[in-house]
Amino acid sequence: MSILTVALDAMGGDFGPTETVPAAAQALSLLPNLKILLVGEQEQLLPLLEQYSLSEHPRLQLIHASQSVLMSDRPVIALRTKTDSSMRVMLELVCSEQAQACVSSGNTGALMVMAMRVLTMLPHLKRPALCSSLPNLHGQHTVMLDLGCNVNCSPEMLFQFACMGDLVSKHVHAISSPRIALLNVGAEVIKGSKLVQETAKLLASDTQFNYIGFLEGDQLISGLADVIVCDGFAGNIALKTAEGIARFFYHQMRGFNETLMTNKKTNSAAEMQTSLSVMHPDHYNGASLLGLNGIVIKSHGRAKRRALSNAILHAVAEIEQKLPRRISERFTAEHTYER
Repeated sequence: MSILTVALDAMGGDFGPTETVPAAAQALSLLPNLKILLVGEQEQLLPLLEQYSLSEHPRLQLIHASQSVLMSDRPVIALRTKTDSSMRVMLELVCSEQAQACVSSGNTGALMVMAMRVLTMLPHLKRPALCSSLPNLHGQHTVMLDLGCNVNCSPEMLFQFACMGDLVSKHVHAISSPRIALLNVGAEVIKGSKLVQETAKLLASDTQFNYIGFLEGDQLISGLADVIVCDGFAGNIALKTAEGIARFFYHQMRGFNETLMTNKKTNSAAEMQTSLSVMHPDHYNGASLLGLNGIVIKSHGRAKRRALSNAILHAVAEIEQKLPRRISERFTAEHTYER
């Protein structure tokens, strides 16, 4: 069994090392072939490594970084001044092939500009896209992108996002012919902006896609599509809204479960709790920054240990599927950049 190495930004996110260190411990316990390079400020990390019995762990290595990227840092300033930050060092480990993937809960804008500088874009791709998987009503996953990297997009960019989403759906989620849809204000073919209309023409004219047309916001988790494509502005709002509703519903029903358990109806309460757990955003935490010469996973800034652990597991899945190589091969072979 070959060892798979993931670099983890220990200082990123709202909670920093207090959650990244136990997340590393959890991921290591789940995957016997996982090695984690924990990147951050040594003085802060050493007591936590001792607390979680990781000081002498054979599959965890501490990499010191003297700086941290704050959530309030402007991306370009962070790129210029935080050259020894945990985020930058983490990316350098992927670039030098000491790690096969990396995970950060830190500043999304800073992560994107640093990743583009350190790892560079794959050939023929215009921009990276932030991609995540949502649970759907059929018990499978719906891939959605872009989720915030690119507020202003061209039809060619959305076409490329569809290509990358198609590959994620095929190789990470094992869907042989993914159904691809565009997020729109209506399902009718005459509706939508010029961007959506022109992208629809590109997708419909290409036989490599199983393009099914438009989906509206209330159909994100319907399971009607396996890949949903949109610009980063619409995608980020849609995702955050869905996550907020999922959390609200989950917590409301958890209170209902506690009432059932108080009334001794433990079986029904436990079954409901299990079925609802898949809806919680922690369960599908970890968005992929696609289009780079390396695997970069962006965890939610508010993620705690369970969610962070799931992001690390997602990174491992992309390593196993050699996702950047598959994306590069597709774009090089078909020259989609010329469309």
